[in-house]
Amino acid sequence: MTETYNDLIEDADFDTILSPDIDFTGTLHFEKPFLIRGKVSGEINATGILVIDEKAVVNANIQASRVLIRGQVKGDVTAVEKVEITVTGKLSGNVTAPEIFMETGCIFNGRCTMVGRSID
Repeated sequence: MTETYNDLIEDADFDTILSPDIDFTGTLHFEKPFLIRGKVSGEINATGILVIDEKAVVNANIQASRVLIRGQVKGDVTAVEKVEITVTGKLSGNVTAPEIFMETGCIFNGRCTMVGRSID
């Protein structure tokens, strides 16, 4: 069984942290680990790991290698590796990834598609 990324994160792991007092609108592109604590509206396209912290609010379609949702997301989420939604996470949108982990108590409203896995 694979450990969840949620158990392993610390601020020092992130190259960029969008602080709680930031309200960003537009398109975000990044390659290294990115932590959102504020508000983001628009679009997120990344090759790195994205973490949406507990009090963060994101209204955007997201594409990243890994996505950890501990806050609120409205939009579709696509990950190359994995999407995790913690007990404090809320996702209203579709999720597509090879591996999807949802903690008991999270809120998810959308369709879930696991790609790259065989059911044979």
